[in-house]
Amino acid sequence: MWMIYSYFSIYIPKLLYCIILWMSIPFQKYVTRQKSNLIGIIVAFFAFTIMWWGAAINRLNIKVANIDVISSTVPEAFDGYRILQFSDFHVGTYGSDTSYVHKVVECINDLKPDLVVFTGDIVNRRTTELMPFISILSKIKAQDGVISILGNHDYGDYCSWPDNNAKDKNLIKMDSLQRAMGWMLLRNQSSVITRGTDSIKVIGVENWGEHPFKKYGDLQKAYPHPDDSNFKILLTHNPEHWRREIAPNDSMKIALTMSGHTHAMQIQAGHWSPSAWRYSTWGGLYKTKNNNDKQLYVNIGLGTVGVPARIGATPELTLLTLRKQK
Repeated sequence: MWMIYSYFSIYIPKLLYCIILWMSIPFQKYVTRQKSNLIGIIVAFFAFTIMWWGAAINRLNIKVANIDVISSTVPEAFDGYRILQFSDFHVGTYGSDTSYVHKVVECINDLKPDLVVFTGDIVNRRTTELMPFISILSKIKAQDGVISILGNHDYGDYCSWPDNNAKDKNLIKMDSLQRAMGWMLLRNQSSVITRGTDSIKVIGVENWGEHPFKKYGDLQKAYPHPDDSNFKILLTHNPEHWRREIAPNDSMKIALTMSGHTHAMQIQAGHWSPSAWRYSTWGGLYKTKNNNDKQLYVNIGLGTVGVPARIGATPELTLLTLRKQK
């Protein structure tokens, strides 16, 4: 991928230079060839610089997004409760280099959250990619621990396995390694967090894939009564799950859903990303119309997959604070 990226970092600027020249042809009466060349060179140099800034610098940055989640259903004891979300780490991208992962863990611990949640895609293809990072990731600390779910890359679906048994062992190993790190991996399961007489439910579903990918997620199995009065947080890797099944369904009384998956396609300019062409909920906080008690936060992730760069889409940690609407 680095070789392919290097190739395109040369030929995309060249293409932009040629486009500038072609666009100037009808205006030759007003724009000289020398000026067209200069504009083309400036645009090409800018594109080359941005591409390598995204690959060499920005993909190793960390942005902390501070988000207030305001809801009338937040239990009194959880008013001000702080949840740190991170997602789409894809640690296989770093090989055995632990420096960036160590930087992320330090940043998480410095924020001193009450709860840490990881919303899927810890690896690229195989569970063994996680091995060099076990001791570092086990150092993440929070009063209520770390709760995680699986993403589409965590099942081994992007590998060729000699047989189903080998693939099954890969997933069993993923489960055991996360638990060895002290993480609570929820696979269509739920957990409860209490403060005095108040509590919140954390529901973790497996990956809710879209065709042609497999749909492992089963909310009914994870939490049979989503219409009850408990304050519920749903962890689901794919934000389309919220858009298609949670948001439009009045019986799904889930106050907050947390997802990842989109990466903002690793390209972002301000509040725009090409990911919007594919996902209407691609990054940030979303609410259903006239309903502040059903919200979604999409974290744009930490790692890279495929293209080894983040152009504007700075790797993100999200600190969500629950606020009771008065």
